Amino acid sequence: MIEVKDLVKKYGNHLAVDHLSFTVEKGQILGFLGPNGAGKSTTMNMLTGYISATEGNVIIDGHDIFDEPEEAKKSIGYLPEIPPLYPDMTVREYLKFVADIKNVKKNEQEKMIEDIMKLIQIKDVSERLIKHLSKGYKQRVGLAQAIMGYPEVIILDEPTVGLDPKQIIEIRDLIKTLSKKHTVILSSHILSEISAVCDIVMIINKGKLVVTDTPENLSNHMEGANGLFLTVKGNKDTVYDVISSIPKVTKIHYEDSEEANTVSLTVYSKEHEDIREAVFYALSEAKCPIYDMHSTKMSLENIFLELTGKNDKGGLKNASDL
Repeated sequence: MIEVKDLVKKYGNHLAVDHLSFTVEKGQILGFLGPNGAGKSTTMNMLTGYISATEGNVIIDGHDIFDEPEEAKKSIGYLPEIPPLYPDMTVREYLKFVADIKNVKKNEQEKMIEDIMKLIQIKDVSERLIKHLSKGYKQRVGLAQAIMGYPEVIILDEPTVGLDPKQIIEIRDLIKTLSKKHTVILSSHILSEISAVCDIVMIINKGKLVVTDTPENLSNHMEGANGLFLTVKGNKDTVYDVISSIPKVTKIHYEDSEEANTVSLTVYSKEHEDIREAVFYALSEAKCPIYDMHSTKMSLENIFLELTGKNDKGGLKNASDL
């Protein structure tokens, strides 16, 4: 459905997007993540044909966005961060205007507008001026214009910015509903939103692709992403020495302990290495009873910070430095 090949965008000597390649299959929701300045907005603008590329191709439903812009753009619905609304129009007038721009057949417009308003849940404000709507309703109207004409691909840039928690949940549910008939690309800074909504997550940094995978599998791309949390009775130095002597341990992160004479820590190991038995026997031999031991998984937020090189590893030590 969407194929991006060696996409490059240069502004003078600044390389905003650096040979980016990825594909999105029909019906998928792709979450697009990256720190400020990573090249997300630039990439989104090239995907929609709003700006040209220095090099590379963007294929939308078999059409190159740069060589066949009119055909490719027929397959795209776009909601930028600030919805392109006309505040002095009513919701219905605006959607009729959008339908005309998108060349929706006259005999299909009324039914399509009614169906979209019902889907997006804005029918109750259809005769109100857009300037009098709440932020949440304006966002919904923006989403309605994006799916007008039922394009194959819907691209959403920060669709929940400025919304309250209830509105965020409602927009998330709408996005999930849209994926039943559309392919969706979602750019967001809200990591919980990406995790809750997206099938695939793509992280870019400094214009380059860092990793693409499901939210559940992202941690598999990192050494020591999965940890073992322990609460141990004993002296901190003793526990430190025992754990650091285990060959497969790569990192140790100390936590605040709620009990006196105990040490709480998370121990990280190499990918797919199970260190539970080794930890149990080592601490048992040192006469340091284990009060709690369970596996942990790094949060999407920490994975993002690690993969983009922005994590402050306070309290986190490499085992080689112990």
